[in-house]
Amino acid sequence: MRQGAAETWSLAPSMMTTTKSDGPLSPEQQEELALANTRAQKILAATKVATFNGWTIGAFAAITLPFALFSLTALVIGVGMAIVARNEFHGRGLLRRFDVQGPQLLGRNQVGFMTLIIGYCVWSIYSALTHPIPQLEELEAAMGATAGLVTNLTVAVYSVVIVLTLVFQGLNARYYFARIKLVQGYLEETPAWIIDLQRATAAL
Repeated sequence: MRQGAAETWSLAPSMMTTTKSDGPLSPEQQEELALANTRAQKILAATKVATFNGWTIGAFAAITLPFALFSLTALVIGVGMAIVARNEFHGRGLLRRFDVQGPQLLGRNQVGFMTLIIGYCVWSIYSALTHPIPQLEELEAAMGATAGLVTNLTVAVYSVVIVLTLVFQGLNARYYFARIKLVQGYLEETPAWIIDLQRATAAL
């Protein structure tokens, strides 16, 4: 991971060189670079969010995919989460280079992830209502439980998951989309040589 790259821009700017010369940065350039680094932090903070999302979703994908041998649903969900995790890392890389396509991809990725989860929940609710598991019905009868108790609990749980997904993935997508204007403003206000230097550093 390259999370520390953002900090290296401000560690020793006097040792850096611009794209225009082979000499060290002048005091004025060092000051410009320091100011740019400060303004960039609000943008680069999103890379940490993308890293966390990527590893977390990737871990869930790794846990889910082995069940794909027995379930088509697990295959779809596992592959879907793997794609989402990959997009998080790809969008993170673009964002580190101040590419406006980065937050665009990350925002759309969260919307896609939200759609995947809600789609799975809706399918699970539909299955519980239309194809109840006979063994569970027998267990309910043996325990003297109210008929349809397990089905009702299943519907309630997945309904809560849908609401939480709308909140968390919705806020995540909004957070990423808000970075679009920040990146655009940063590119407009920051000298080109600084952008080139920071992009070169991010690629290391």
